[in-house]
Amino acid sequence: MSNQSRLPDKTGIGYAHLRVRHLPTSLAFYADGVGFHELHREGDTAYLSADGKTIHLKLTESPDAPPKPPRSIGLYHVAIRVPSRGDLANLFRRLVMREVPFQGFSDHLVSEALYLPDPDNNGVELYRDRPRDEWQYGGEGVRIRMDTLPLNVEALLDDADDRRWVGIAPESDIGHMHLHVSDLAKAEAFYADVAGFDVVVRGYPGALFVAAGGYHHHIGLNVWAGKQSPPPGVVGLIEYSVIVPEAAGFAALWERLQTAGSVVETGENYVIASDQDGNAVRFQREAAALK
Repeated sequence: MSNQSRLPDKTGIGYAHLRVRHLPTSLAFYADGVGFHELHREGDTAYLSADGKTIHLKLTESPDAPPKPPRSIGLYHVAIRVPSRGDLANLFRRLVMREVPFQGFSDHLVSEALYLPDPDNNGVELYRDRPRDEWQYGGEGVRIRMDTLPLNVEALLDDADDRRWVGIAPESDIGHMHLHVSDLAKAEAFYADVAGFDVVVRGYPGALFVAAGGYHHHIGLNVWAGKQSPPPGVVGLIEYSVIVPEAAGFAALWERLQTAGSVVETGENYVIASDQDGNAVRFQREAAALK
């Protein structure tokens, strides 16, 4: 891939916008539990932030929304990244004390991760990255080595400290998105060939991982849930955003999306595209924040 076709190195995920059935219940999880701060309420949508200014999550209430069928494409999980192992330990201890159910715990070599469902059964990953100088590289179809190994949760809890809980660490963000897709080749055609992410792991069974700037992955793509599309308006992902901070890189991306016929909407410093399965991806020049 030429440099003109690649996303800038500082590209990253902005926010995830989810449809939920009961906003107070979702806020009890994401705000009271995980520790995001509610910035603003606009109609049926709440805007949540880790740092008190940047929008990291949008939650839109739709009481009649049907659940997403478990064997269908769409959101696999939203991955919330905290800045340190201590921050992950403190958040883990808080959720354990609140008796929040977990689904799994993994050491991915590049990161340590906790998995749990939100009240609408949307997948959530809470994770911290290991320092990049500890990452392993190389292998067939692999630029960055990842694995799914057991995580020592007792050792993680031992790293929790006595700081008074005031919410999720302000440096936290949405580190990556992971999607169930219908076809990996078509997903690669959109996310790598058109959007401009680099493929970083190709050999993981049934999955593909893409990123910008040498990260382990900004987007995870897998075919583990089959090919069925969910009905319109189900709970789950409405949209997510990707921050493309450089003018030249954003302009080149806009041209590629336009040529591919993926553009749904354009505006000042943003373009919304539909990926190969109809997921809305908002590419924008800067992170969304309340003015």
